[in-house]
Amino acid sequence: MEKYSNDITAPAADFRGNDGSLVSALKTLLFFTILMVTLPIGLYFASKAYVFEAFMGMSSNDSYFYAAIVAVVAVHVVLALFVYVAWNEGSRQSHEGKQD
Repeated sequence: MEKYSNDITAPAADFRGNDGSLVSALKTLLFFTILMVTLPIGLYFASKAYVFEAFMGMSSNDSYFYAAIVAVVAVHVVLALFVYVAWNEGSRQSHEGKQD
């Protein structure tokens, strides 16, 4: 009967990439998370108070509606920017990894 050793000579493979790319991805995610929370809320209240009510003279009920549209557009812009940055970050890392 043979005895098998439980010693592993090769280190386990790390499939996460290098730590720099992981930190970079987390920083990007944190930045866009903060932007996703603050920008639409800030634009909602700023556009309601300063643009639609003060500058354009709309009623409070009308300004709610248009300020909500501004906030929704801001959410879509932030999402599109996140997808663009994430797409380019992934392609940049794949180009840096390839060395033909």
